[in-house]
Amino acid sequence: MSQRRVPAETTVAVLMGGWSAEREVSLASGEGCAAALRRAGFNVVPVDVKRETIVSVLQEMRPDVAFNALHGKWGEDGCCAAILETLQIPYTHSGVLASSLAMHKEKSKAIFHAAGIPVAESRLVELEAAAADHPMQPPYVVKPVSEGSSVGVHIVMSRANGPAAMILEQRHIFGSHAMVERFVPGKELTCAVMGDVALGVIDIVSKSSAWYDYEAKYSPGGSQHILPAEIPHGIYRKCQQYALMAHQALGCRGVSRADFRYDDSVEGGELILLEVNTQPGMTGTSLVPELAAHAGHSYEDLVTWMVNDASVDR
Repeated sequence: MSQRRVPAETTVAVLMGGWSAEREVSLASGEGCAAALRRAGFNVVPVDVKRETIVSVLQEMRPDVAFNALHGKWGEDGCCAAILETLQIPYTHSGVLASSLAMHKEKSKAIFHAAGIPVAESRLVELEAAAADHPMQPPYVVKPVSEGSSVGVHIVMSRANGPAAMILEQRHIFGSHAMVERFVPGKELTCAVMGDVALGVIDIVSKSSAWYDYEAKYSPGGSQHILPAEIPHGIYRKCQQYALMAHQALGCRGVSRADFRYDDSVEGGELILLEVNTQPGMTGTSLVPELAAHAGHSYEDLVTWMVNDASVDR
């Protein structure tokens, strides 16, 4: 993971907030990263990103590096990266194409499948059709095709009389289509990639719900993180292998995080890659700082590494 070295007096604009459904999470990530960067000695300027002003703000500021702490649409899907590429401001995380592909769950799954990484069967269904009748045999998951942080995710179990009709009330999140995916029971596992190295594997045990939903992710005490995950050694290694393969197949840069489901109730176990997050959370309860610490990198070391890794033409 060799890098150029950025002087400590470097001005880092921490881009946070934005206008996606994940605004509050992004603000928490950005505040945590900004504080860690200050402790590391950088000149930090927090920027609450607004659609109408972000370009002019960056043009006037001309920071040495933009630390992208945005989550969700417009921040995580390549749009922000495109602005920074156009302005030629070095930035953290993945570039335009990798970010866009990773954000679109169905397109990224096609890439994972082509790379030999196991994924769950899924399809795109018009929103009205998904709400009117079972698009596939339950149990299955209904989720927006381009959102993160479990926003808009519904699990339809075998006992359900019908699918999650409430998705029609979330049209602003889903758009015209929903992704319907076979539900894989078992453990919720995650593995981060830092540069070209896969870090450890966490087993996430939700305490607030039956699965790792928004509340479990971001509420203090909402989940228990078992690190290293207490799973067979071969499965642990496969998580790391698949996380790195997915990172490389998408063309990711910097830090990413891959989420898995592991069903140990079937013979040999079934390990499925759900998605790759190119802008993983960096809050006080987030997984990537915890995985980095397990590998010997403090929060300050992690964000410093990300600033050193920043570039254009990503």
